[in-house]
Amino acid sequence: MIERIELAPGYSISRLVNGGWQLSAGHRPGSLDRQAVMGDLRRMVESGLTTFDCADIYLGVEELLGGLVRDLKKSADSAVIQIHTKFVPDRADLETVDPLGVTRIIDRSLERLGVERLDLVQFHWWDCEIPRYVEVAGWLVDLQRAGKIRLLGTTNFDTPRLRELVDSGFPVTAHQVQYSLLDRRPEAAMVDFCRENGIHLLSYGSAAGGFLSARYLGLSEPEEPLPNRSLTKYKLIIEEFGGWGLFQELLEALARIGRKHRVSPTTVGVRWVLERPQVAAVLLGTRNSAHLEQNLEVFGFHLDEADQDVLNEILSEASGPLGEPFALEREPGGRHAVIMKTGLNKTQ
Repeated sequence: MIERIELAPGYSISRLVNGGWQLSAGHRPGSLDRQAVMGDLRRMVESGLTTFDCADIYLGVEELLGGLVRDLKKSADSAVIQIHTKFVPDRADLETVDPLGVTRIIDRSLERLGVERLDLVQFHWWDCEIPRYVEVAGWLVDLQRAGKIRLLGTTNFDTPRLRELVDSGFPVTAHQVQYSLLDRRPEAAMVDFCRENGIHLLSYGSAAGGFLSARYLGLSEPEEPLPNRSLTKYKLIIEEFGGWGLFQELLEALARIGRKHRVSPTTVGVRWVLERPQVAAVLLGTRNSAHLEQNLEVFGFHLDEADQDVLNEILSEASGPLGEPFALEREPGGRHAVIMKTGLNKTQ
């Protein structure tokens, strides 16, 4: 049975969300077999995973999902799907973005997706030292009132800035944040704040770009350069966590728990996140449907007290990452920050 949850009255999503970043031209190598991708997307929907995540800056992904919307409309048994996108103004434009620019980007998402109203728009702001995010968030509220947006959310804000937005009246339905066994920064303050304010957490990075899988169990630490930016990003998180040795201990524990429940180590790690307070759903990157059956196994079991004790013992040895969500990624010149591409909207 596919688990679902209501983000708002009358609006439910699958608790596994099909993440679109891996379909982006900024991530995948080479060209895309559009027919094969459409078949994979339809298989996800038919399996019950009806919710998709994309962004204005994921090159080509809104257009792909717009094609899925058109295909489903042609079907006699057309399924209802949910598509979450983002509003991510370029870092270079944060001081100058205006209402017309915000409207242009939202209208572009509407056109690409071929819909009259966006289901959920998640607001991201690269540099909180440029304190215009409350002002810009207000323009998104104006577009919501105009009927172009159903629900509003945020992504990668820290707790103090999220509090500012909430206090300003910005209606945060969901906050997308990195959250995994390797990265528990939301637990410092974010989880409690979201509980107090009725905000759902949407978790990304829960499989650490693929590192939290049997593929890496028993392997020596990989050397740079890594194949893509996702692996580079999550390798840094492993280093913050406590290094490759402690990471291997975690993988071994996930494998043992997985054998007990007859699932993969990845599935155990995702289930752990799904069972954390305030977590509504986990995003899993989906290049294709190859791992669809494995992903669905996350709904077939629960972690018991013994499982939690095993994991907690290892987590007690972790040294980090510390601080607020996305704080390391915002640090000027920091190794987590320099791999970020902060000017993708202008390339659209």
